[in-house]
Amino acid sequence: MDVPKIQAYMQQEGIGAWLVYDFRGGNPVLWQLLGQRRQTTRRVFLIVPAAGAPRLLGSAVEPQALAGLDVEIAHYASWEQLHALLHDAVEGLSQVAMEYWPGGALPTVSWVDGGTLDLVRSLGPEVVSSANLCQVALATWSADALASHRDACRQVAQVKDMAFEYIRRQLHTGLTEFDVQAFIAAELERRGLDMGHPPIVGVNRNSGNPHYEPRADAAAAIGPGAWILIDLWARHPGEQHVFGDITWVAFAGPRVPAAHAEVFAAVREARDLVLARLAAAWRAGEVLQGWQLDRVARQAMTRRGFGEQFVHRTGHSLGPGPSIHALGANLDDLETHDARSILPSTGFSVEPGAYLLEFGVRLEVNVYVNPETGPEVTTPIQNEVVLLL
Repeated sequence: MDVPKIQAYMQQEGIGAWLVYDFRGGNPVLWQLLGQRRQTTRRVFLIVPAAGAPRLLGSAVEPQALAGLDVEIAHYASWEQLHALLHDAVEGLSQVAMEYWPGGALPTVSWVDGGTLDLVRSLGPEVVSSANLCQVALATWSADALASHRDACRQVAQVKDMAFEYIRRQLHTGLTEFDVQAFIAAELERRGLDMGHPPIVGVNRNSGNPHYEPRADAAAAIGPGAWILIDLWARHPGEQHVFGDITWVAFAGPRVPAAHAEVFAAVREARDLVLARLAAAWRAGEVLQGWQLDRVARQAMTRRGFGEQFVHRTGHSLGPGPSIHALGANLDDLETHDARSILPSTGFSVEPGAYLLEFGVRLEVNVYVNPETGPEVTTPIQNEVVLLL
């Protein structure tokens, strides 16, 4: 928890305090800020003032649950005591930030129940969303995180190439999607990288399912004429490191069929237009929001006639934390209207796709917003379909 960085942003935005509320582990923001996950059965508040030292409010029933976190702790026994401590924390403040978004439109930052919001509002301050504050605190990359991400991207790209070569060699041997998935997982594990969960390998119509996972007992065979989508990701072990996450497609033949080439070209154009919009905004000093970049891709896909087949957001946040999807802005104006700002020192995927009954195409790259030089793609960019024959 970089308190000076957090407080500088709060002061810039006029936020008097950040109230991070958790009940029984329901708010991951609290535990990422504290750097440890603890088992608690009662309400916990972390209060970060715009100036001064943070402190915790925890239950007198379980005083050891929060001990040793290097943050001052005040204990309450009754609800009246808790309310009094909260009143003291927000007295005289016009705004406090909490993990919520108006209307629940962004569930990735909506962790506080409505009753607790009512309670805090009844004490006087306006409650504003902590969404961008979460980005500043938890989604920005350190120099070490960036270095680990670059190396993860390099190794993930190598494993992707090895997987396509493995398919090329085994194309006439009864190879299945599950075999390729196992090959990728074993190679990433051999390199000491963390996957979180196994990669996606989808062939023909299975590539048209965005979250398809092959099973040993129901995996499709890969032979000549197959269309193959591989989505793989990995990072160096440890929550301070950042995943490299890419998706590429290949065809097991000498020439890409016209229908596949048409969809590939549409998805490639949508990806490239997002990257161009990012670069132009940086040069102009324009701060974009996540939904705006999703709209760029979605409009491009619609012009090409594949808007209805683009069924997911354009990209997800990448950053430190427990999972591949971090707490920063997503490129999304479909599943949610993500109005979080694209901030320096954060990262995300750009991965438009089109999913038809017969096959699907997704092309995924990663972007880091360098605070000095602007957005940069950290992964290889696929501009042509990989041919395996």
